[in-house]
Amino acid sequence: MVDDNATPLARAAQHSVLARSGGLRRQGAPRPDRTRVFVVANQKGGVGKTTSTVNVAAGLAQLGQRVLVIDLDPQGNASTALSVAHQRGVPSTYDMLVDGRPLADVMSECPDLPGLWVVPATIDLAGAEIELVSVVAREQRLTRAINAHPWVGSADEVGEERFDYVFVDCPPSLGLLTLNALVAGREMFIPIQAEYYALEGLGQLLETVDMVRQHLNPALVVSTILLTMYDARTRLAAGVAQEVRSHFGDQVLKTAVPRSVRVSEAPSYGQTVMTYDPASAGALSYLEAAREIASKGAPA
Repeated sequence: MVDDNATPLARAAQHSVLARSGGLRRQGAPRPDRTRVFVVANQKGGVGKTTSTVNVAAGLAQLGQRVLVIDLDPQGNASTALSVAHQRGVPSTYDMLVDGRPLADVMSECPDLPGLWVVPATIDLAGAEIELVSVVAREQRLTRAINAHPWVGSADEVGEERFDYVFVDCPPSLGLLTLNALVAGREMFIPIQAEYYALEGLGQLLETVDMVRQHLNPALVVSTILLTMYDARTRLAAGVAQEVRSHFGDQVLKTAVPRSVRVSEAPSYGQTVMTYDPASAGALSYLEAAREIASKGAPA
């Protein structure tokens, strides 16, 4: 158990030992009663969307949860960070959405983290927006693929093998791929950079969520907002954080992720920061964010 009264340096060292030895898994977090499906979206690029997806997913896996990440961004950055092959020809989200291949056929387990599975994105996905236009019920493709997997459902239906969390990493745009994710998800997870432009982008995103809720997915709720690239030294970051918290209340996680070189370096080694440098400030923050998500539980 990490001692909350220890110095920051001692806590970082304790966490590093626990992460590398599997101790965090033994420490655990409560498993949800049924699979929670999160859509991670923000049409503003560069806010830490993919970084937050893979690191929160990795944090939950370290805490003993069974997690699936679906990479819906043609750039395939989540696939890179989770060390899963995503060159053209690899079974991917494209095959699942366009050709109707079962989810079980296109996912693979992350080599660094037991309990974390990934559906990679290949460059073929860039053409999926056009190819899906003429398909019947085109915005329902991802929903059907997720719900058809035998590990998705409640504890009573599926048992201990169930996925606890599914994270869908969206592209930074509001096209058919993101729409598929918004229809498939029950909860929305929005990473926001602590700067003024991020607030403007958030307003536009929430308008889209309202439209989706009205016409396609009334169950969708914004359950989780995470402040990223937070610089405690600046008045601007503190101001943005205060405004977001006053407007969204409990939806905003108490944990804010600081700017961290280690977080940025990790993908170049095909890793999340959780395995690349478990003692770094970024890893500790993402683990705390994962713990918060698990302890908050699904919205009613």
